[in-house]
Amino acid sequence: MKKYFNISLAVFTLWLGGQQAIAQDGEQLFKAKCNTCHMVDKNSTGPNLKGVKQKWTDAGEGELIYEWVKNSEALIASGKSKMANEIKGFSPAAMTPQVVTNEELDAILNYIDTYAPAAASAAAPADGATAGVTDPNANVTFVPDYNENLTLFYWLFGSIVVLLIAIIIMSTSITTLVKSDYFKKKLEEKSKANGENSTPVASILAIIGAFGAMTIGNNSHALTFMAAGEAEKGTPWLVVENMDLYFMVVINVILLGVLFYLRRMFRDFMAMARPKAAEVAPETAIKKINVILTDAVAIEEEHTILMQHEYDGIRELDNNLPPWWVWGFFATIIFAVVYVFNYHIFQTSDLQIKAYDKEIAQAKADVKKYQEEHAMNVDETNATLLTDDAAISSGKAIFESNCVVCHNPKGEGNIGPNLTDDHWIYGPDIKDLFKTIKLGTPNGMPEHASKLNPVQIQQVASFVLSLPNTPGKAPDGKLYPAKK
Repeated sequence: MKKYFNISLAVFTLWLGGQQAIAQDGEQLFKAKCNTCHMVDKNSTGPNLKGVKQKWTDAGEGELIYEWVKNSEALIASGKSKMANEIKGFSPAAMTPQVVTNEELDAILNYIDTYAPAAASAAAPADGATAGVTDPNANVTFVPDYNENLTLFYWLFGSIVVLLIAIIIMSTSITTLVKSDYFKKKLEEKSKANGENSTPVASILAIIGAFGAMTIGNNSHALTFMAAGEAEKGTPWLVVENMDLYFMVVINVILLGVLFYLRRMFRDFMAMARPKAAEVAPETAIKKINVILTDAVAIEEEHTILMQHEYDGIRELDNNLPPWWVWGFFATIIFAVVYVFNYHIFQTSDLQIKAYDKEIAQAKADVKKYQEEHAMNVDETNATLLTDDAAISSGKAIFESNCVVCHNPKGEGNIGPNLTDDHWIYGPDIKDLFKTIKLGTPNGMPEHASKLNPVQIQQVASFVLSLPNTPGKAPDGKLYPAKK
């Protein structure tokens, strides 16, 4: 039976490690291939993808979703997919064909279906507390302190090494013990008595082997090693995300559990190899604790609390209420009195609504301070046109990462309008363009406030206004003679 348990433990651990690796790959693939037009949990330029694979599967077209992503126009033209015909009207332009394997698409959809927004990403809205900001839903993305994360990573990695050394020492001690002739004789006697054919050593090897397989299968893809000249100024050589630290903590906890398990196993084996002493004291201590907690009367003394009435041969004992229950009852009364005086009479502490309002106000102040310290107090009311080469170069890089899918590399338009002519839907001014990029528009332009900081939005807006006129998509919007 132990043999099957060990095999199951190893298989489950490998499966768990594979699932975590797929989830990490899915997140990276989504950000690289889909994030420009799709958002994880709501509609954007493209539709909400959460649960989309299950919808195709329920419609009997589970395999056709791969063809849809790779070439939606070809699938629509073939006429073999009802789901494709239903989706094609979501956007006026067809979905751009994607170069993606079936396994990569499965990883992306698995990441989307299991996505849950982290509390840390819900940064406080920057509205009235920030000078001139009118959008109550705009968020500021806070970058982790990578230098501090790297320091924590060193400590966690060091503790892993120490735990592994301790596990190796403990495992070696157990191996030496179980190889002794005296212990083998004792173990054979125990196995015959209990009808067992396997030894606890197999359990040790299964646990260590399964954990090793999990560690190999869960190399953190979020760890980023910076090559020479690649890192920005002040960025450490190894970029450690918060999720990497969480994973390292999990490894430490698992290793600590394995170490304690081996320690207890070693003590059990040692107890088998030497005579047992009479354990009277622990039993007496347990009885004393039981009497204190339950106030129970010994069986031989129950006649002293026996009640006189009888029904169908059944008589009742007049036991006292358990002291632990009485103490808990009085504790709840004391807690209630303290709570009422603290929150309602003296109002020393804030109730939930007041505490929430204070936290929101503090968060707004923190956002404002952060923006001012990092020169990010830019919005659609005070944005200015940047002309220096460094800003235009940064804007170009941002444009190539976020905008080319809808507007093409030269800005000549695709799903989105041509950005190089003199026709503008929402105005040609830098402030108009800043607001459009930041907040998005109802006709399919996604918001970028959650992806780009205010300085980056100003840079990409300035780059767009610097683009030369390029023939492309037919003009949209109103003609403005002088764009620049």
